[in-house]
Amino acid sequence: MEIDRKSFLASLGGRATLNRMSDEAKADALEDQMLFELSQASASARSGEGGHEFPTAAEVDEQVETLPYRRGVGSLFVNPRGNVKKLPPMPATPTLVDFFALRFAGTANHVLQSANLAKRNGMSEEIILACLLHDTVQAMIKVDHGWWGAQLYEPYVPEKTAFAIRYHQALRFYEDKENGYEYPDLYRRMFGVDYKPEPYIEATYQMVRKHKWYIYPRQVTINDLYAFEPNVNPQLEEFTDIIGRHFKQPKEGLGFDNSPVAHMWRSIMRPDSPL
Repeated sequence: MEIDRKSFLASLGGRATLNRMSDEAKADALEDQMLFELSQASASARSGEGGHEFPTAAEVDEQVETLPYRRGVGSLFVNPRGNVKKLPPMPATPTLVDFFALRFAGTANHVLQSANLAKRNGMSEEIILACLLHDTVQAMIKVDHGWWGAQLYEPYVPEKTAFAIRYHQALRFYEDKENGYEYPDLYRRMFGVDYKPEPYIEATYQMVRKHKWYIYPRQVTINDLYAFEPNVNPQLEEFTDIIGRHFKQPKEGLGFDNSPVAHMWRSIMRPDSPL
């Protein structure tokens, strides 16, 4: 697929922004652009020629042994495009903003887009924060990232924010056209056109669908699916007030506050440590 260089630079905010990005962040931004253009092409194909072919779940399964890594591994721990790079050191008392700047490059563009869309759509600050944080744990692990992400943030964010992060993953597998959510073609590509969610995902969905807070994780999925906009480049500074109001930053620094999840922050901080 060919990428329009001028459009790609504009989507990032220009050459100056590109020059400040790490190699990993540049590669992830390029992948975002390619996924966006591929989804646009797929939509055109479906409307013009009556269909687009997706792999089956069995064909996706056959790909497992063709890769030197597992698809559920966190982005800090593997680089499918080549060797990993040395990471910049973290401050002695790291904040959430430090993690965004120094460890969350692989997901930052996506979650900023999602939070920006949620803000434009008039979501509450708790849900905007959930959108800002919902995929950041994928730096450490991708499988069951809704549960991992909620656990990572529970000691520091409002209960509704943690609930929205935890269950957005399961809800993404189930359409809710009444609330504006359609099953994404990305999942048909990723899991197979005939994929059926695991029984625990189905059971989780049924539970959350009846919950009084169902709309909160659903709002994350609504603002997540179409979050990538090629000419919009939101910055974390646009959300620092929301972070300040709703994120309880420990004075010792994330990873050093003896919370039940401090080890998770240290794992993200020190992914090169073998013990």
